[in-house]
Amino acid sequence: MLEFFRKFDNKRIQNIDMNMKTEDKAVPKGKLLIIGGKEDRNGTEVKIKDKNKNFIPHEILQLLVKDKADRIEVITTASSEPESMRETYTKTFKEIGYTNFGFIHFAGNAEDEYVQRIRKSKAVFFTGGDQNRICEEIKNTGICDVLMEKYLGEKDFMIAGTSAGAMCMPEIIICEAEDDEAILENDIKLASGLELLSGCIVDTHFVHRGRFGRLAHAVMLHRECFGIGLGEDTALLIEEGKKAICKGSGMVIILSAKEIGQTNIETVEEGHPVYGENIKVHLITDGCSINLESGEFQAP
Repeated sequence: MLEFFRKFDNKRIQNIDMNMKTEDKAVPKGKLLIIGGKEDRNGTEVKIKDKNKNFIPHEILQLLVKDKADRIEVITTASSEPESMRETYTKTFKEIGYTNFGFIHFAGNAEDEYVQRIRKSKAVFFTGGDQNRICEEIKNTGICDVLMEKYLGEKDFMIAGTSAGAMCMPEIIICEAEDDEAILENDIKLASGLELLSGCIVDTHFVHRGRFGRLAHAVMLHRECFGIGLGEDTALLIEEGKKAICKGSGMVIILSAKEIGQTNIETVEEGHPVYGENIKVHLITDGCSINLESGEFQAP
């Protein structure tokens, strides 16, 4: 995994080893499931489900484990209302038929106990809330270590996250940004995430909240990364750290500035608008797949 200094600025996160070869990286045996938020669950209305003939109830959350008796640990650290999250996912998991799940609201307490629980699990699921809270509490703890250990070494182990729970997974995360009509210099702040996903920056509620500009800004600052804009009730299931297939009723938008043309991103002054030529866009829906290293797209 790439290493980061713990200091950030709005131009670049420093100390990225741009020359690391793909073959030098460990290929994860586990899976990631990154969800754009508002996945079909108890208390959430998926607006498009009556129009989209491909809609499948609980399609995304059914991917968490193969056997309904497998252990799922739900981490609510991102949420300021963990009891509400517990109630929502308890009802939803029971609807799906899951019989073996528990909840962890880690805030620097009972770390050893939670490490042992995660070690025995088949899936760990991060709820929504604030991605910064997840990184502040989980990063550089035994919990983060055991997650990485199981993700790299355990076949079929799943780490999933919705909304903030998805945004926290890459090496570089959006920790604060504006959803304005124009991209302005100094209106985005990036930081180091949990480092589970390489070469990508993730944004969620992407279409509904109009977040194209801020993700474009992020990939213009980090052209080595793909930008993954996840729609609501939509997810990417990622295997081997790079092979991603879309699931759900909405769409995923992939942005790339790797072949950017004219741009003022390096010279623009604070408060002035950013422009960029030749930012590429892929539109991905249920069943489509993409390689998150090469950018190769495959239709269903």
